[in-house]
Amino acid sequence: MPIGDPAWLQLTPETALEPKIPICDPHHHIWAQRHEPPAYQRYLLPDLVADIRGSGHNVRSTVFIEVKAFYRADGPAAMRPVGEVAYINGLADEVASGKHGPTKIAAAIVGHADLKLGDGVVAVLEAMQAASPGRFRGIRHSAGWDASPELTQRDIRGVMSNARYRAGARMLAKMGLTLDNSLYHTQLDELAELARAVPELTIVLNHIGGLVRVGPYANRDNEVLADWRRGIANVATCPNVVLKLGGVGQKRFGYDWLTRAKPIGSEELANTLAPLMHYCIEKFGPQRCMFESNFPVDKVSYSYTVAFNAFKRLSKGYSASERAALFHDTAARVYRIVA
Repeated sequence: MPIGDPAWLQLTPETALEPKIPICDPHHHIWAQRHEPPAYQRYLLPDLVADIRGSGHNVRSTVFIEVKAFYRADGPAAMRPVGEVAYINGLADEVASGKHGPTKIAAAIVGHADLKLGDGVVAVLEAMQAASPGRFRGIRHSAGWDASPELTQRDIRGVMSNARYRAGARMLAKMGLTLDNSLYHTQLDELAELARAVPELTIVLNHIGGLVRVGPYANRDNEVLADWRRGIANVATCPNVVLKLGGVGQKRFGYDWLTRAKPIGSEELANTLAPLMHYCIEKFGPQRCMFESNFPVDKVSYSYTVAFNAFKRLSKGYSASERAALFHDTAARVYRIVA
């Protein structure tokens, strides 16, 4: 699966709207070769730099999110993800020299650790802190599970209720670290139960709660969206959960954008996403929401410029302070970034 053909993306050229708005992009990846499918083409630091610079948006800082890349080749399996944190920290050091421009890329780093290690996850977390003492902020342990073979199974069914997973989550909280979680909208009630069981843990819910509109959820928008809205409303009652607004360019969201002869523009994208995004912001509030690029995964559907132009279009009705939270301040606070 191609990340996004440059020639194709250039068929919908746009200039950045409101280019002075400060942005902290709280969700992107970097990889040379992933340790799990799908086998996307490589996306390395120069590719991300080119997307950010070329977008015209004022991206002050970014958050790297684990993608099972750059793992250690040997040693205990539980410790191998430390290699990813160490590698990205090295890239962040390179960026800090200024040679790639003013954006603080990977100002915060979110690695992967298996929370099912229970108390044993502490050793992995401590190794990650040692590998990136100034940037490591937490881990992502995705819980996505669905009976449909068309959806990727990220872990065992019901993992968020697993006693060892929850013990690991408590260790994460005790160390002052965050938990990013990517799942499917059918699991939102399970996430709410986890959040209530470990209220001291800050949980960052990815990709507007994992709405699925493919496979058994295709062509059923009335009931699927009603179920998603109910789940979002339930999770929003948990004050320790914050939400990322983005990730919708992926195939599982059920839009046709990646198959079009010409890429979608920001006006249509904003109009399509507005009902979803406004509902999320209404339930969580701007102080618990953050716009994300999810690059390069979402690059199969639209450019970096178009993505943030769409966010700017659909957020015009919010106050200046609310927009500041959505584009920058919530992410900077949650991931402890000064930029």
